[in-house]
Parts: sequence; C-alpha cells; structure tokens
Amino acid sequence: MPKPAKFLLVGSLEAYSGKSAIVLGMAHQLQQKGLDIAYGKPIGTCLGTTPGAEAEPVEEDVLFIAQTLNLPAQRILPTLLPLSEDRILQRINGSDSTDYLQRLQHYHQLAEGDVVLLEGAGTLTEGTLFGLALLDMAEALDAAVVLVTRYHSSLIVDSLLSAKQQLGDRLLGVLMNDVPLDQLDKLHQIQPFLEQQGIEILGALPSNALLRSVSVRELVHQLNAEVLCRPDRLDLMVESLKIGAMNVNSALEYFRKAHNMAVVTGGDRTDIQLAALETSTQCLILTGHLPPSPTILSRAEDLEIPILSVDLDTLTTVEIIDRAFGQVRLHEPIKVQAVCQMMGKHANIERLLMKLGLTPVATA
Repeated sequence: MPKPAKFLLVGSLEAYSGKSAIVLGMAHQLQQKGLDIAYGKPIGTCLGTTPGAEAEPVEEDVLFIAQTLNLPAQRILPTLLPLSEDRILQRINGSDSTDYLQRLQHYHQLAEGDVVLLEGAGTLTEGTLFGLALLDMAEALDAAVVLVTRYHSSLIVDSLLSAKQQLGDRLLGVLMNDVPLDQLDKLHQIQPFLEQQGIEILGALPSNALLRSVSVRELVHQLNAEVLCRPDRLDLMVESLKIGAMNVNSALEYFRKAHNMAVVTGGDRTDIQLAALETSTQCLILTGHLPPSPTILSRAEDLEIPILSVDLDTLTTVEIIDRAFGQVRLHEPIKVQAVCQMMGKHANIERLLMKLGLTPVATA
C-alpha cells in the first residue's frame, strides 16, 4: 500500500513576496530529485475566466504552474475559494455559509504522489473569514509549513518570531527572497538568533532585476495601450521606469544611467523620444494619444523597440506602471528559468526533504 502524500503548505508574511515563484522553483527541484509532486492553491487570488458564454473563474497561477511542471490532471488539486470582494460580502451577509475547512479536508482523498505543495494566500491571516487562514489549513491537513518573505532589513525578525508563535512546530523553515546584496551580511548576523528560536533559514535568494521586471506585453495590457510598432517584440522585459520631461541634454544623461527601461513621455516630445531610443530602452510609452513622427517610428522599427500609445496623462500612466511593478507575475519563460536556477543554487532542498522525512528517488 503506498504511503500517503506529505502536505507542504507554502505561506508568506506579506502579499507579493514571490511565493508563486518559490513554489514553482521548489517543485522543480523536487521533481529533479525524482519525487512525484501534486500542487494546489486552496484560495484563488489571481483570477481569470474561461472563454465562452458561461465564463468560470480560474486560478491563473495554478494553470501556469501546472503547465510549466507538466502535471497531469490528477496531480492538480481544486481551488476551493476564488477570493473576491463579492465573495467577502456574501460571507459577511450570510449568503455564503460554505464550510470551506471541511472541503479542504477532502484533499486527503484527492492527494496522490510524494508531496502535495499547497500555496497559501498573501498573509498568515488572509482567509480567516472563511476558516482558511494558514494555521487553519495546516492543522486541517496536518501539513508542514514553509514561509516565504522578502528581506528588507533585520526588522523582519519581529514578524518571524510572531509567525513562529502562531505556527509552532509546523514551521519547517523560511525562504528569504529578494535579499539585497548589501543586506546579506546582516542576514547572516541574525540567522543564528533565528535558529535558536526554532526558525531555520532554508535559503536566501538574492535580488534579481529580471524577476522584478515586467514584460512589455503586460504593460500593454495594464495600460490598454495601442502598439504602434514592433508588436513582435512585446516579450522584452522592462526593469525600470523613466519619465522624459526634461531638456534633451539632461534626458540623455538620465537615460544612460538606466538599464532595460520603459520611457514615458509626451507624444510631441520627439527630442526625448530619440534620446530614449539611443539608450537601453525596451519600449517607449507616449501619453496624450499623440502619434509620433515618421522619423521616430522608422528608428524604432530599425532598433526593434516597441512604441505604445496611451490615452492617459503622464501621472496616471506612471501610477499604473508602478502598480504593475509592485504586483509582478511569473508568467514568462525567462523568469521560470531564472527562478529554477536560483532555487537550485541558493535553497537547501536536501534539508527541506530531511525535515519532511522524504528521500530523493534515484533517477537514471
């Protein structure tokens, strides 16, 4: 009789901590060690809809991770709660009285394989209204927990101590994500203290500009922009945002300091547009719905730089792009490759397996 699958719940202390990326990288490493992986996200927070007249909500991260890992249907657990404002209001007014924790326990019957990786919501407490806070889920499934958190400074210690108090022995360890290079020494200084408190650091992934980047395609989507040239280059990745609102000499100096940038400027600023095209620009975003000159379009075509036109003012455009950077998604192959490489190099998967009581399977 096969052994029951181990449940590993991956949570985070704050939203947009890179949890989905860590889950994907972790799953890839476990597969590389010959383990049979199942995956699920009980609370859906990245919702799309299926095409067709009867559009159903789908969890986009689940679809992406399942496809990337080539998981068969029986290794994908259903999302129980598509979280939305409407669903919260239904819960509050009593029209949704579903026992979600009971539904979660049905995972025991569905779980197959060696490890079931479950991705928690954005924080330890998200889902409390529905009985699906991280600790609720861990206890219902008898799951171990790994936390993902961005490392900003040693102030993270308080949050980790509080998490340990809540999760107790269920907390196997912490994966530090997006650690600035100049903070690595400080992290090494606090690590012995954390481990004395029973909080083991299972990995520290350094900051990576690519993982914080946004594709030009995503900017087109977020801005509802018109693509004026090079629609074949929308997979370019944007790492920084610059605003072209100064004189051209200042702009050149300003642009030369940046790398893989999107430049937002007025559609009538031909001088700024030319300066941007001659530096490390991944796309030009022209505000005010003003068309660029034929010279600009021709030069952008030659340099393979997309130009986007938006019917928005500069301030609104910048706010939308900033929000896109703050909610970066993983859904580009180049990011998947980077995450898997970083997890292989900087995460102690062997230690995680040992704490889970699992043994790598020899592969040919």
